[in-house]
Amino acid sequence: MGTPPDVARVGPDRRSVLELAAASAAGTLLASAAPTAWAGRQGSDIVLMEAHALSKAIATRKISCVEVMGAYLDHIERLNPKVNAIVALQDRSALIAQARERDTQVARGEIMGPLHGFPHAVKDLFWVKGIRSTSGSPIFKDFIPDKDSPPVERLRKAGAIFIGKTNAPEFGLGSHTYNSVYGATLNAYDQTKSAGGSSGGAAVALALRLVPLADGSDFGGSLRNPAGWNNVFGFRPSFGVVATGGDVWQAGMGVAGPMARSVTDLALLLSVQAGYDPHAPLSWGSDGRQFLAPLGANMKGKRIAWLGDFAGFAPYEPGVLELCRTALKSFEAIGCVVEQAVPDMAPAPVWEAFIRLRWQQDGMGLVSYYNDPAKRALLKPEAIWEAEGALKLSAVDAAAASAVRTAWFRAVSRLFERYDYLVAPTAQVFPFDVRETWPHEIAGQPMNTYHEWMKAVCLITMTGCPSLAAPAGFGFQGLPMGLQIIAPVHRELDCLQLAYAYEQATQWTSKRPPALLARA
Repeated sequence: MGTPPDVARVGPDRRSVLELAAASAAGTLLASAAPTAWAGRQGSDIVLMEAHALSKAIATRKISCVEVMGAYLDHIERLNPKVNAIVALQDRSALIAQARERDTQVARGEIMGPLHGFPHAVKDLFWVKGIRSTSGSPIFKDFIPDKDSPPVERLRKAGAIFIGKTNAPEFGLGSHTYNSVYGATLNAYDQTKSAGGSSGGAAVALALRLVPLADGSDFGGSLRNPAGWNNVFGFRPSFGVVATGGDVWQAGMGVAGPMARSVTDLALLLSVQAGYDPHAPLSWGSDGRQFLAPLGANMKGKRIAWLGDFAGFAPYEPGVLELCRTALKSFEAIGCVVEQAVPDMAPAPVWEAFIRLRWQQDGMGLVSYYNDPAKRALLKPEAIWEAEGALKLSAVDAAAASAVRTAWFRAVSRLFERYDYLVAPTAQVFPFDVRETWPHEIAGQPMNTYHEWMKAVCLITMTGCPSLAAPAGFGFQGLPMGLQIIAPVHRELDCLQLAYAYEQATQWTSKRPPALLARA
């Protein structure tokens, strides 16, 4: 494929990322709740609790849902204006009223589920009934849906109270969270840097304890990159584990999944999200209870293939691979055997196939907006590039790309005959300047598209395998990076077990909280 047109190289033509970031930091693009008198140690203790402990405390009436809601809303008021992670924040009095009703249910012994009374902000690519759902696009800046998206339905049934949305880039395009509706989300560890994306708002909200848990979605790293860049966990499951809707008879590459500050909490949210949905016939599994099984397992002798830079195919910013190689020692410390290995297939055709399948699966959804001149004027250049790619894609091209993906899957399956897990970084660069649209060069190599700087992560997407992002530590500039823990298709529990053992050995989320949190 030739170099894409320059339109994919530039940022938004409505407001620069610099302007959006400045507005975000100043809090000028945020919805806000009314101030409150709530303060003190008790509120701080509540927001620092892990989700599974908070769930148990609510169910046993040790903490009320009203106390939980008040603590989180106060914490959001203090910190959210500094990072712009949560948007469309709902009215405080209405949220407290919902929390009070949840307390009434607890008193009657009517626990809705493990998220009963949890304040929750849904990624702004999913619909929440009655809450503005923009997909980060000015086309939908005033859209208020009258129903929930399928993943949101499950959260609601489990007892979550929706306090707003988490910020995302326009239509989820790009691994950098900014848009012209709400502005840019700033990294939890350095407010001059990108939060990653497209689940950037979710990752930052988690890292700063603005929510107990967060949901996200992932096509080219959207759960994995922001988790790595904000020192939390994100899990891209196999296709169909979490029903998203719109996946009728096509096993696409975009999936939904959980984010959390611990592996136990990650499994808790996945247990809610997972399961068959009759409206999504390619979803599978009766429910997610399997993910509530004990995660402790003996990792001695487990074989891990370190993918590194895919034998030189993917360039990395200096320091990324070195940091991740250091993190590999923690796997060895728990008894794993780590070796460098890659699939026995050249990755270049796989990347080209990814671009075409992205046009087919995401670009086609943008064509209707592209064909309307008034709406096209509101699309960011990257969305226009995807739509134009979809329009020129033939059925033969799409079939050929699918054949390459199949060959890649088989090559990775052969690698899994020798190894139990694969491991790779969650991004090819550390968090970059929030004013940039995307990295245009890595280690002297030009990036020709807005997502090429994530191509090593996209190669994992093409496998269909579950991939769990875990913290790898911090680079010399104090910026976080993550590792992907990859298992064979439908072996999500394997990912969780290795991640749990690795977490016990490293404890990065508790060892290195953001400075903003400490100051708050």
